Amino acid sequence: MSVKPVKRWLGFVQEHATIYDDDLVPGSKILAIGDAEQSHVNLAHPEEVFYEYLSRIANHLRVLRGAEKPLRMLHLGAGALTLARWASVVYPVSTHVAVDIERELLDFVLTQLPLPTNCKLTPLVADARSVLAEELADEKFDVIILDIFSGPEAPEHLTTPEYYAELKNSLTTDGLLFVNVGDDPPLRFTKTQVAAAQSAFDFVMLSSTPEMFTQRYPGNLILTASNQKISEELIQQCQAAGPYPAETRAGLDLDRFSKP
Repeated sequence: MSVKPVKRWLGFVQEHATIYDDDLVPGSKILAIGDAEQSHVNLAHPEEVFYEYLSRIANHLRVLRGAEKPLRMLHLGAGALTLARWASVVYPVSTHVAVDIERELLDFVLTQLPLPTNCKLTPLVADARSVLAEELADEKFDVIILDIFSGPEAPEHLTTPEYYAELKNSLTTDGLLFVNVGDDPPLRFTKTQVAAAQSAFDFVMLSSTPEMFTQRYPGNLILTASNQKISEELIQQCQAAGPYPAETRAGLDLDRFSKP
């Protein structure tokens, strides 16, 4: 039997956040803002990631960073903290900082969707750019996940080459940046983000379903960036990790895709 949805008014975006049961996946909840689903969490099995784009980030991370040691992770755009929950199982003893500009959202999620007992997370209410120079000025992270934009409506100050340079400076030497890019055909915004990332990072990779690379469909692509080169073998392992169907592009293949 489904539990009645719970709601909270979000003052920054002027919309209601709603949390309700996913009747198809027992033990799971969906977070929606306004009429749009934002996050999915499996409270019974936090290691299971339902949404495709989040699963792609999780799979890439497992390929590129083994579970031998804990990670220090920064989540820019908190949502329902799906990947922090996932990492509490896959990378136990890791620590997390979650940043969101919407004060009511962080409180709502942490109250209604309690974290696993071993998930060590610090929430911060802040802008996703200014926080790097202010509250987190002296911090370095193994992984940064930026999950804020959706196409050209994204806050401009979070889309510039200068911001990518600041993200790079907040990573450890072998750190990884993952960016969820939502876009519509012909993916002009995605191409600007690839160029911005390439201006700052030594390695950039783009991943999605093969149909997204035809530039004829709306959807999500995952941008992965690193201060260090990633081998062709690992790129192919990221593609093989799914979810399926999957395609990854880096190097010359990405350059050809990114041309206007």
